[in-house]
Amino acid sequence: MTFQIALVFAILLVCLILFIGGWIRIDLVALLVLAGLAISGLVTPREALSGFSNPAVITVWAMFILSGGLTRTGVAGMLGEQVVRVAGRGEFRLVLVIMLTSAFLSAFMNNVGVAALMLPVVMDISRSTGTSPSRLLMPLAYASLLGGLTTLIGTPPNILVAEALSDEGLRPFGLFDYTPVGGVAMVAGIAFMALIGRRLLPARDPAMASGAAAAAAGADVGVGGPAAPDLEELYDLHEELFTIPVGPGSQLAGRRLAESRLGAALDLNVVAIIRDGQTRFAPGSDEVLMSGDRLLVQGRSERLAEFRGRRGLEVAEDDLAMERLTSADVEVAEARLAPGSPLVGRALRQIDFRERFGVNVLAIEREGAGDSAPRPDVPLHAGDRLLIQGPSARVEALRADPGFEVSAVEQERLYRLAQRLFAVRVPPDSVLAGKSLAESRLGGAFGLSVLSIVREGEVLPMPEPGEEVKARDTLIVSGRPEDMEAMESLRELEVERAGAGGMEALRSERVGLVEAVLSPRTTLAGSSLRQLHFREKYGLTVLGIMRQGEVLRTGVPDIPLRFGDALLLYGPTEKLRLLGAEPDFIVLTRAAQEAPRAAKAPVAVALMALVIVPVLLGWIPIYISAVAGASLMVLAGCLTMEEAYRDIEWPAVFLIAGMLPLGIALDQTGAAAWVAEWVVASAGRFGPIAVMAGLFALTSAGTQIIPTAALVVLMAPIVLNTAAGIGISPYPLMMTVAMAASASFGSPVSHPANVLVMGPGGYRFTDYLRVGLPLTFVVFVVVVLLTPIFWPF
Repeated sequence: MTFQIALVFAILLVCLILFIGGWIRIDLVALLVLAGLAISGLVTPREALSGFSNPAVITVWAMFILSGGLTRTGVAGMLGEQVVRVAGRGEFRLVLVIMLTSAFLSAFMNNVGVAALMLPVVMDISRSTGTSPSRLLMPLAYASLLGGLTTLIGTPPNILVAEALSDEGLRPFGLFDYTPVGGVAMVAGIAFMALIGRRLLPARDPAMASGAAAAAAGADVGVGGPAAPDLEELYDLHEELFTIPVGPGSQLAGRRLAESRLGAALDLNVVAIIRDGQTRFAPGSDEVLMSGDRLLVQGRSERLAEFRGRRGLEVAEDDLAMERLTSADVEVAEARLAPGSPLVGRALRQIDFRERFGVNVLAIEREGAGDSAPRPDVPLHAGDRLLIQGPSARVEALRADPGFEVSAVEQERLYRLAQRLFAVRVPPDSVLAGKSLAESRLGGAFGLSVLSIVREGEVLPMPEPGEEVKARDTLIVSGRPEDMEAMESLRELEVERAGAGGMEALRSERVGLVEAVLSPRTTLAGSSLRQLHFREKYGLTVLGIMRQGEVLRTGVPDIPLRFGDALLLYGPTEKLRLLGAEPDFIVLTRAAQEAPRAAKAPVAVALMALVIVPVLLGWIPIYISAVAGASLMVLAGCLTMEEAYRDIEWPAVFLIAGMLPLGIALDQTGAAAWVAEWVVASAGRFGPIAVMAGLFALTSAGTQIIPTAALVVLMAPIVLNTAAGIGISPYPLMMTVAMAASASFGSPVSHPANVLVMGPGGYRFTDYLRVGLPLTFVVFVVVVLLTPIFWPF
């Protein structure tokens, strides 16, 4: 093994560790690989950047746009709607028709797009037929993958395999060269799922029978309508509603609902307000509470009872000298926000200011508004002067940040600050004793920042979030007096009476319950609902999050969202429909989807035919045809240019473009030949069938930890060298790798389509193993038996 081969393997190993660990985005990993290869001299600078002009990359992003055009004009949706008419009510027919429809669409569209498009359709079918979503959604995801096996444009691995052959001077696979093997694998896979696989699926929706009864009675399946009672059971909404009165002297009177802290502090959802004999369903966060209101609340009443039974904090008469905010390592300074700072227009909570910069914001002085306590949800302005407290090293780091101008603090301003600080003592029976500062939720729930803790005469300035609050501690806090009042106002509340039933009592034509998932192209993953100001922005309440078969109900506003999460939403139907038009979400009912441009549907179909026919006739290459078709889709108004950019899965494009130079390096350094020699020595003596089977197993296993596009880029030079090593045609081995790369059934993380259905289906990791591994074996048998027939050795 030469030094260059060892270096390539070292870069490959680091790349795989980063892919598996998930600490860095996969597209960023690919770009780092590209840079590393060029800097190390393993490829030339031109070769390092060649991926961005590679025909395979161009074809992939153009197909994303074409797929978006078919979706937005309703072509794919019209086909999906036919499922309802022909599938009937039996589970066997439902699975069969859903899978055939999805597979057909995936042959010509991006498979993740097909899964996203069909998801609301299948959820509506689930409700109207009384079939558990968990019995239908995994077949949908698998069908979108199986359909991609059948054509060149069905999935990126097929395009990459064809381009790898072309780069070697060989005839690439054509548009339908994948169809004989891939088509049989698709049919066999669908037959397996309809006959056997569906029996291995879980049924985690025990209340669905009532949904079937509602449908049989002629109930309309609308946005959050009465045909969805299963959601209560699925999300464990067993708690009855209860009423909390706002008494004549209540401190809640005159406050906005968002300022009541019922949700932030106690995880209680105010689903309606009864005022003057009238019920206001799904009140907004800006709704002002009035004396005499009765709040209809959903949640666990014992949380309120526990809070009432124990004291919170007591305001203490204490010396608030500034020395209690500083130490040898902690200082107070002033940071002015520069005009060009990227923080302008963003709120402290959005930025996660303390987490990001390691300092507390004690006050904000704004020209024309004076000096005031920081509001975590108020956007920052250029020129704002932030009074900060933090470790000296962190303050020094801010001095070097071009977004800030850091200086010493005037003594007069420190005096004004001291006037706004107050000390609170933790009584022995306080509800906060024994909790960490993070668990106390003083910041998130009550807007109070703990600047230091005085404990047994010692001062702990700027305590960490994990610091435990102890009885008899004195906390020096920054905030508004009304924030302390909010804490005390919760202790005065009491449960008046239990409601007559669950959330179903609050569903009507105007308000309802629906599920939504993050779309495949969302930019919100990693952000919490609080950071997104979800309730303020969308006017909807998130009652729970379904993640990997587990319902999360505690601290929902502060849980970072993940792709694959399903959110249970409650609110006005018009707000639910508005959410359906947001590109970051998929609302799981067709009634909430954005209306398609049906008038453009014939144009979209004609343009798709215009892409395919010249390629079939051999007039122009697929990448030129795809780019021309995508351009005409936009020109014809099937989608806008902004929508076209949004429909492209840019992480996939950068992943492929960044990883292609690694394939070049594997080939040019001899690393691919070195691996191929090992493959030939290990399996070559057993014949080409054994080699083909081994490559399928290796590639299929690799899809569980490596993005499929990146895996094909790595496998292609190894397969070509292996074929040369044993003296056989490369076509059967390349076809095998293409089929194996797209057979990503064994885990939810192996393909985005699998992740997309995980939340709505309530699936766990083991469900994918139980169903996906046998399905992979079915495809394996078909590929190993048929590939040598259509592509002889």
